[in-house]
Amino acid sequence: MTSIPACPMCSMENTYPDATNYVCADCGHEWPIATEGANEDDELVIRDANGNRLADGDDVVLIKDLKVRGSSQVIKQGTKVRGIRVVGGDHDVEAKVAGSAMMLKSEFLKKV
Repeated sequence: MTSIPACPMCSMENTYPDATNYVCADCGHEWPIATEGANEDDELVIRDANGNRLADGDDVVLIKDLKVRGSSQVIKQGTKVRGIRVVGGDHDVEAKVAGSAMMLKSEFLKKV
């Protein structure tokens, strides 16, 4: 017996997995496999350059000089950033650096 669920639309059991979705052969409905065991309380886990977990309100230090996009300004290595906010995406940390709001990559940060 397989553990593939019945279709939530038509309740038929003629379903199969296809990449990251289940597909119903009878009605054509597709739904993600990941919803099976997903927990609604899963939170975003962002880690710094050393592998330490970052959370909202943490203080960090830059480990590399970073150029500010759109200007000639450079944020120097060793600059302390206070009260970060963890967000998702490519630039996963939001903070105020030298009075300006900026998005930073966690790979260039070290938790203090």
